[in-house]
Amino acid sequence: MNQSVLDPLALRSSEDAFVDLLFEGVTDFGVPMISAVFPRAWVDLNRRCDEFDPALIEGMARGQLNPRVASGLGVVPRVVAGGRNIYSGKLTRDEVRSRIELFWKPYHGAVKTLLNEAHALYGQSILLDCHSMPREALASNGLRNVKRPEIVIGDRYGASADPSIVAQVESAFIAEGFLVTRNMPFAGAYIVEQYGRPAMRSHAIQIEIDRSLYMDEARIEPRSEFNDVREALLRAARRVVSIDADDVPLAAE
Repeated sequence: MNQSVLDPLALRSSEDAFVDLLFEGVTDFGVPMISAVFPRAWVDLNRRCDEFDPALIEGMARGQLNPRVASGLGVVPRVVAGGRNIYSGKLTRDEVRSRIELFWKPYHGAVKTLLNEAHALYGQSILLDCHSMPREALASNGLRNVKRPEIVIGDRYGASADPSIVAQVESAFIAEGFLVTRNMPFAGAYIVEQYGRPAMRSHAIQIEIDRSLYMDEARIEPRSEFNDVREALLRAARRVVSIDADDVPLAAE
């Protein structure tokens, strides 16, 4: 990225590196998979398309900002991991809007299409939004004195998916020996909030994987354990695919 003042490794520090490779085998189970082919430092798909950062974008008035945007993590981020600035100056509004039109909208359009197709065929959908989390994030989120989770399942405290489905997803990872927690320290962001509608039989769950399990975080390279972790995740995914959501009652409206 020629616009950035950071070196390539620093730019990639916020990237969900290799997550697509970890889960690419799920298509063998008949499950569709959508993978972003651009980094979060360019456009963050897990933000609303109007979460603009006035500290980054020219000519944008500074109004009331949510904590994410105020810290530099808008839909077009100003910083990467560790609060390091990506740019030396500001971006134009046209540049930011171009990224939304060319990257954010096509991705979310594809997600919506798949979920609509699932509903048309089965009357329900389950979306797993897979990410990776840096080991240091676990240390800085109130988990210093407890055993740190390897998988964090986020359902926005029950708002984005039926509890019985979340329990089955959790059990699938536990069965493979992963230490799993729910919603701490990551409860889910825009994607599960947007697409999780349990009352409409649309369930969305965020899956965060500890990067240190499968990669050298400093070098952004797979570790020797990569294939073992990948196989364990795929076995868990196969269990998730077998979830019978037909037994899940509709929420009262």
